[in-house]
Amino acid sequence: MGAYNEQINLNPNPLVQELQKLPETFTLEDILRFVEVKQIQMLNFRYVAEDGRLKTLNFVINSLEHLRSILTCGERVDGSSLFSFMEAGSSDLYVVPRYRTAFMNPFSDEPSLEILCSFFDHNGELLKSAPENILRNAYAQFKEQTGLTFKTLGELEYYVNSRRESIFPATDQKGYHESEPFAKFEEMRKEALRLIAYCGGKIKYGHSEVGNFTVGEEAFEQHEIEFLPCDPESAVDQLVIAKWVLRMLAEQYMVEISFAPKITVGKAGSGLHFHMLAEKDGRNIMIEDGKLSPTARKMVAGILEMADALTAFGNTIPTSYLRLVPHQEAPTNICWGDRNRSALVRVPLGWTGKSNMIAQANPGMSNDLNEDSKQTIEFRAPDGSANIHLLVAALIVACGRGIASDNALEVAEKLYVNGNIFTYEEKKDQLEQLPESCSESADRLAEKRAFLEENNIFPPEVIDHTIKILKNYNDEKLSERLFGKDEEIRKLVLQYIHCQ
Repeated sequence: MGAYNEQINLNPNPLVQELQKLPETFTLEDILRFVEVKQIQMLNFRYVAEDGRLKTLNFVINSLEHLRSILTCGERVDGSSLFSFMEAGSSDLYVVPRYRTAFMNPFSDEPSLEILCSFFDHNGELLKSAPENILRNAYAQFKEQTGLTFKTLGELEYYVNSRRESIFPATDQKGYHESEPFAKFEEMRKEALRLIAYCGGKIKYGHSEVGNFTVGEEAFEQHEIEFLPCDPESAVDQLVIAKWVLRMLAEQYMVEISFAPKITVGKAGSGLHFHMLAEKDGRNIMIEDGKLSPTARKMVAGILEMADALTAFGNTIPTSYLRLVPHQEAPTNICWGDRNRSALVRVPLGWTGKSNMIAQANPGMSNDLNEDSKQTIEFRAPDGSANIHLLVAALIVACGRGIASDNALEVAEKLYVNGNIFTYEEKKDQLEQLPESCSESADRLAEKRAFLEENNIFPPEVIDHTIKILKNYNDEKLSERLFGKDEEIRKLVLQYIHCQ
């Protein structure tokens, strides 16, 4: 009970504080009571459609009866304006709120309650082609087939673009974990951390990243916010909200924020790496006898076997493939390794050693915690253009396939490269490459679509539509065509600067 109380008392979400309950236990009556006690007059439904951005439907609350009706029945919306693959003649959808996602709007002058919604079709059934429902279906089947729970987290990288001048200029491509005054937007990042947590996000940390450079009078500074592992739906929800918070802050600071994969050639791009782990009966099972467990290695194998097709959801614009190039700490080959940032799947440090580090750092102290393993595996290909609902759903499918595969351990052994960069360089010519364009990514998705459509997880129309969008870019051999053409590259970057 003490641990539960600590989760409530230290939680920055105002609903948690007022209701003295964690979000996953929120009920209709809880929301009604909160609105009445706080005298909230505005309710906003939020939902993610095809373009990955947060949409809004506003309600003025005029009575508790009115509010009860909205929160119970939801509301109608035009599906054809939210999903281009839906026909206008039969596109009415319902949006119905998920109570556990409720949060207060930190930017509104008047108290406003926000709540994320799910899409339902005209029969009152979950819309199978809606991104959040594909993810929910993928996770439900993973749990049923494996008996395991799946947790994930995202590392959200972004650039801040400004015209600030300073007597402490940043060092080009040396911004990793830099502090003020050399990092100009640390205060903005800290405010973002606070507001994302206020909205329900569970944050691990924030820091400045490698990318620092100037183009003419414009200065670009890269940052990262990493979250704590949680269930897939919550992990995606908090990334969507985090992007919204950062863009709202950018408006206030009068600067530009971009999650785009590449701002300019030759400088660090922005990724959206995903860490994953599996649990059995609430305990992390990624480590066994001090090494990566067979289950974890099977998950790695499943991801690698579907990796080229996963780019269709994780790298969705032409500039995605300007980032996936050698010598930029971005993967190009389908392989995995320990601590190797050139590998597609990386096994980061996971506190698996026996050394009592705290006692060495603080003589006389000891580590009294008996914590579960923190080990994860990290998928490093995706970027800020990712359709995160579909990407995480596809990652879950891939991990499930790996766990069920009879030869997954052999696949994992074959595609392993150790942390030694020279070993990787020697072996990389034997490894398959990731796609080099949206068009090629579409081809790989078409080849492996049956894996995703199995058990009706991904509806065929979603796969068809994804392939069509990627093919329409006509970006075959784009890197070769743009080589040395700085002005054309800049135009392309600006075209996709505000992806997803």
